[in-house]
Amino acid sequence: MEYPLEMTEDERYLFDLNGYIIVRGVLTAEEVKECNDAIDRRESQMIERKDAALRNAVKGTALYGSGPGRKDLGRVLEWGEDSKAFKSILAHPRLLPLFHGILGKGYRMDHLPFVIAQDRGAEGFQLHGGTIDCTSGEYNSYLAYNCHQGIIRSALLGCNVMLTDHDAGDGGFCVVPGSHKSNFKMPDGMVNGDKYQEYIIQPSTKAGDVVLFSEGTVHGAASWCAEHQRRVCLYRFSPSTNVYGRSYFGHDGGGWPKEIYDGGLTDAQAAVLEPPYANRLDRPIIQEDGEIEVSSRNERKKQHDKDLFGTKYF
Repeated sequence: MEYPLEMTEDERYLFDLNGYIIVRGVLTAEEVKECNDAIDRRESQMIERKDAALRNAVKGTALYGSGPGRKDLGRVLEWGEDSKAFKSILAHPRLLPLFHGILGKGYRMDHLPFVIAQDRGAEGFQLHGGTIDCTSGEYNSYLAYNCHQGIIRSALLGCNVMLTDHDAGDGGFCVVPGSHKSNFKMPDGMVNGDKYQEYIIQPSTKAGDVVLFSEGTVHGAASWCAEHQRRVCLYRFSPSTNVYGRSYFGHDGGGWPKEIYDGGLTDAQAAVLEPPYANRLDRPIIQEDGEIEVSSRNERKKQHDKDLFGTKYF
């Protein structure tokens, strides 16, 4: 299948206007089934957010639901062959031009992705995020959206891969369109969905669709009302020099969990797992055609740094 090589003008307009965009049919029906089958095999490993300290919505508010907690399932890139479709998102040819258009070349995975599941009645997530924090009114430099001279950048990009249908009124991911450009905190009661609900939108999506949203856009989740279990896999990506999460440091010697690599990665997927550093410091860059080129300085400058600092990089 042929895909656009650049973010289209329509996509740029819609993302800049709303702070999110729906990309239809990224995963095929077969790939969606593969993902859900892999989750089914590990459903007993889901962790329900039962404790009060883990709840994402305030009891008695519009987003709380009827009581059950949300369920989370991690390590989706560490399942060997079962991770193939999940890994495809890292450098998917349909998403690549949007990643480049929103994050720039050299973009990187910032958080470990995980599956979110909601059974009927399960709580949602109170509204959060914002270039201007929706609760405090303070500037969020680590989430911020900006557009200068026609170049869009988001410090942190959410990527919701829909693994079940989300029809109108079902619940799940919701967003306040345009809030990535707001200069003020939200009115009291809106964060919990109790006020101004007409401005909080739950997009209708089908399994296989992807919702890309700036973390600078205020978003959350409505309680789940459908009979089937809601499933979505959430990734977050950043520009090459931005960082929010720290798992890339590693916990037992450095780097992401080794099982991610053990299961096999394409060169493009591996490039997205690079830690944060400037492109010119030998970063492998995914090109429009999916091939990799290493961005580098000239050899004389590199030798000068080695002579000066005694290390390969400054």
